[in-house]
Amino acid sequence: MSNEHSEHHHDSHDHGSHDHHGHANDQGIKGALRYLRHLPEMWRSPMNDAVIDLVDPRGGERVVDIGAGMGAGALPAAVTGAHVLAVEPTPFVRRVLRMRRAFSRSRACVEVVDGSAERIPVADRSIDAIWAVNTMHHWIDVERSVAEIARVLKPGGRVLLVDELFNDPSHPDYERFGAEHGPEHHGFTMVEADQMGSLLRAAGLTDVDASDVPVASRPVIRVTAHGAPGTDG
Repeated sequence: MSNEHSEHHHDSHDHGSHDHHGHANDQGIKGALRYLRHLPEMWRSPMNDAVIDLVDPRGGERVVDIGAGMGAGALPAAVTGAHVLAVEPTPFVRRVLRMRRAFSRSRACVEVVDGSAERIPVADRSIDAIWAVNTMHHWIDVERSVAEIARVLKPGGRVLLVDELFNDPSHPDYERFGAEHGPEHHGFTMVEADQMGSLLRAAGLTDVDASDVPVASRPVIRVTAHGAPGTDG
């Protein structure tokens, strides 16, 4: 009950005249079937574990997982005692995540909400850390997504954005998801590290580092930054 009430409350916040409910290729029966095929990775993955370790959420913090999926990052993060806002635009995936949350010992620390990178349903400068794993290529409007990250992050707050480079032959899943069956094959568009770095800097974030470096021994686009300096309120 508290999650549903919170979701309706957050959705009342006006971020403009356009609603963004995720990439069209994530919706409907085809989207659901693709998610079910990747269920093991969406349930728990070394990549999400590594990202949570790097973000280092702490008890009492308020953090955001953009494109939380079925909770591979959000639920481990909640074990730390941080309040995790699991932002997920796909209704089917949100339902699965809510069911999974109900059986988690850390369920009080996880809030599942309808939202997207373009529409993060929280107040300005209210978030201590924000991350996204394998979702940047799903973002419909990358510039708006970066602006939202900058809007919600506290001064000095932490950002970590990671997309795996499945089309890199050194990736262990290259044969499964590689060049012929990568994100572009499903109608998504991969972002570039330099592009993301430039957008984050333009949005006022600091200590921006955008490069193709390994995470969890896998080739990725990795983008880190801190929230723009200033005073709250």
